[in-house]
Amino acid sequence: MSRQHRPWYEGAMYHTFSRGNRRGDLFLDDADRQKYFSLLLETRKLYPYTLHSYCLMTNHTHLLIETDQHHIGIIMKNINFRYAIYFNKKYKLDGHVFQGRYGSTLIESAVKFLNTTRYIHLNPVEANITKSPENYKWSSYNSYITKTANELISKNKTLFYFMPPQIENFKKYTIDEVKD
Repeated sequence: MSRQHRPWYEGAMYHTFSRGNRRGDLFLDDADRQKYFSLLLETRKLYPYTLHSYCLMTNHTHLLIETDQHHIGIIMKNINFRYAIYFNKKYKLDGHVFQGRYGSTLIESAVKFLNTTRYIHLNPVEANITKSPENYKWSSYNSYITKTANELISKNKTLFYFMPPQIENFKKYTIDEVKD
């Protein structure tokens, strides 16, 4: 039985997640994470997309991607396939790096978009890696709250949903979830 095709149209947004095979680590050092970031940029040159938020955990990734003219499957295949080659070559391994194909959820409302952004940024907090998302350097959260430039992401759509002061309101929206 063939698997069902993921819905796609120009401008479709997805929360994608990829897990290490057997829940194993995808990133063993900072160089691995930097390589993943470089693959995000290289893939965007080949298959333009907009990345709104991300979080690289030790054994999985979260991306909030808005597609342009290419199916999400082409984008994710390019990123994960190339990362798997890099990882296996670097660590002298064979076989699968990722546990199955990537997962995705189609984002079709502003509420779901914002909730997904918050979920992605709070992932390290929920995993008890840190008490606050700003203490985790492998997510896009600090780029939002510090006005730091980050060539990986576009903050415009996310911040559009917040009244001035946008950054403070974005931070409050995210952090209030931690306090509940």
